[in-house]
Formats: sequence, structure tokens, C-alpha cells
Amino acid sequence: MRHRMLGDVRVGAVGLGTMPLSIEGRPDEARAFATVHAALDAGVTLLDTADSYHPPGGDPGEGEVLVARALAAYGGNTDDVLVATKGGRGRTDDGGWTVDGRPGHLRRAAQASARRLGGGAIGLYQLHKPDPAVPYAESLGAIRELLDAGTVRLAGISNVDTGQILLAREILGDRLVSVQNRYSPAVRDSEPELRLCAGLGLAFLPWSPLGGISRSSLDGASAQEEDAAFGAFHRVARARGVSPQRVALAWHLSRSATVLPIPGAGRPESARDSAGAAALELSAEELSALEGSLPVG
Repeated sequence: MRHRMLGDVRVGAVGLGTMPLSIEGRPDEARAFATVHAALDAGVTLLDTADSYHPPGGDPGEGEVLVARALAAYGGNTDDVLVATKGGRGRTDDGGWTVDGRPGHLRRAAQASARRLGGGAIGLYQLHKPDPAVPYAESLGAIRELLDAGTVRLAGISNVDTGQILLAREILGDRLVSVQNRYSPAVRDSEPELRLCAGLGLAFLPWSPLGGISRSSLDGASAQEEDAAFGAFHRVARARGVSPQRVALAWHLSRSATVLPIPGAGRPESARDSAGAAALELSAEELSALEGSLPVG
């Protein structure tokens, strides 16, 4: 497993997004634990969760409890594992999502997350989404207070634009270490944010990094095979004898030394396959073919 830096923490170059293990359609606990353990066995040391990762009608923090229990049940060493969680969103009973960036809410949410994750300082705490009803500087001020109090060790922000990144940098200083935005072969409107993160030395954690890469097999054709936008990922995958998903994650890693994808997984096989992208070095010719096949971002 190659490694990359998240602030002053060295982590595996591919993380694990645990949202699929926690929300509606989630696997049973045994398979969820097996998925986390497979990722750890493959060298993954960054696990991403959130207090809002739970089914509609569930309890806040179910995803965090799952991660904590999976780590406790792991037979190997977890000293190097960094758990990242997020606060500032919630769920509605009908499956929707809410936003709450009030400072008081964020302070209470972070304290509750810390308890669920074991009681120590949260390794990486991320403001899940700007709240249009709350000045962003006020929400960031609450994150700064959490850092000062030792509730949170490192801070990140999510679903933000370049102006919000610069504001967070101004308020949080070098304790801001990451930005988590949606980014994938299919959704590349965060190119400006990725470039800014590369220039500032901030880790860029693309969520939903496999967008555009359909379920596929190395055998036979897939629906995406005939799509000019994404067929190149399948052709490179066949030539390499790996999955298109692994090629997509290797493409992410090539975008910048600060990119650290966090693909979700709901079964051990997927977690192992994603982790394998850290060892897949794409050639200049392959990267050119992939880039040339994509719509202008």
C-alpha cells in the first residue's frame, strides 16, 4: 500500500468509505465487520464515517458505533488507523438529509461522536456541509473551538467551494488538513477545489469516486463499454486484468499527490479490490487515453 499525508498523519493512499455499511440497504453486522477487516488487511488505514450515517428513523451515530466495534473486533494492530467522521448533517424519517451548522449543535455533535468512537480525541473531524442558514465563519469557529479544546485533533471540510476553502484556511490555519468533495470520472465540477488543495497541500478526499464506472465484469461487454466517456476505463482494465473500478481509483491517485479516494464498499471483495488501486501505476499512455475519453471537466 502506498501512503499519503493527511496533515501530519501518514495513511494508506486509498481509504474506505463506510456509508454503505451504515445506511439503508446495509449488510448485516458480520459482513460489515468482514468488509472493514478486509480493508485493514489490505493496508487501508483511513476509515471515513459520519454521525448522520444511519437508516431513516435510526439513531445518530450508528455508523460511528459500527466502525468502533469493527475496530475492536479486529485481530490485528489498529494503532495506525485514522477514523474520520463528520458532523453537521442529519436524516429525516422519510430518508432525506438535513443540514445544521449552528455552533452549539456542532459542539454537541462532536462530543457525542468522540464518545461513540472510544472517548479520545477524534482523529479527523469534518464539517459535513455548509448550512445556508448559518454564516460559514460561525460554523468554522465551532470547529476551531473543538480543536482548541482537544475534542478534535485535525479538521476537514466537505461539499465546499474554493472561497469556503480559503476562509476555512484563514480560520483554522494548518489544522485544516482536508477537503471532501464529490469527484469522479463522471462528476468533475470540483476541479478548481482539487487544484486549490494541491496548491495548499491539503488532502483532497473525493467522495463517490467511482461515479460513471458501472457494475462490470472483466468478462463480456457492459453498458458502459459503449459509452465514449467511460469505455476507456474498461479497456485499460481488460488489458491490465483488473477491474474498471481499480483503474478509476488509480486515475484518481494520478490527479495529484494530495488526492486520497475513499470508495465505499459493502462486501470484503470490493474493499480488497479498491485497496489494490494503490499498487496500480498507470502509464502515461494509459492516463492520456483515460483523460482523452472524458468530457471536458
